[in-house]
Amino acid sequence: MESTNLRTARLELRPVRDEDVDRILEYRNLPEVTRWLLRTEVDPASFRAAWWRAAEDPDDHSVAVTLDSVVIGTVSLRMLDGMGQPGMPPRTEAQLGYTFDPAYGGQGYATEAVTAMVAHAFDRLGVRRITAGCFADNLPSVRILEKVGMHREQHGVGDSWHAELGWLDGYTYALLAETWRQGTAP
Repeated sequence: MESTNLRTARLELRPVRDEDVDRILEYRNLPEVTRWLLRTEVDPASFRAAWWRAAEDPDDHSVAVTLDSVVIGTVSLRMLDGMGQPGMPPRTEAQLGYTFDPAYGGQGYATEAVTAMVAHAFDRLGVRRITAGCFADNLPSVRILEKVGMHREQHGVGDSWHAELGWLDGYTYALLAETWRQGTAP
């Protein structure tokens, strides 16, 4: 797999290294972070193995986000074959996700990193459509997706199972490359 290395004004987005996993787990396992994740508990060995599988997968472009060499978050981008008619071009869609250390919240880092990954997906990977989901009550995530220019396509009432909170409302967001390129995304 060609590794994804991106730079923004303040951040570096690069492949996750083995030494990053313990740092990622530090903030990933905080109650204010796990509150918004589908899997609230992860075994460190399984988590590490999942990152190594992702690194081997040519359709996975997930990265660590660093600020002054400190990992402050991750952004995942998984390319998919769209559902549709026979002959549809492969890998035209992607699913986006992210997790950030709340200690770095409110400074625009997540928006900056997610914007860089969206631009990379459209401009370098040739993705046609990106989707992302979040719990409806996760207002920081909603703000990030909307700042990036994604549009809410679905409000699923009680459609998202959370291991600790039960059934919650979920949102699905999407953005087309055409909209991105026309600059009509907010």
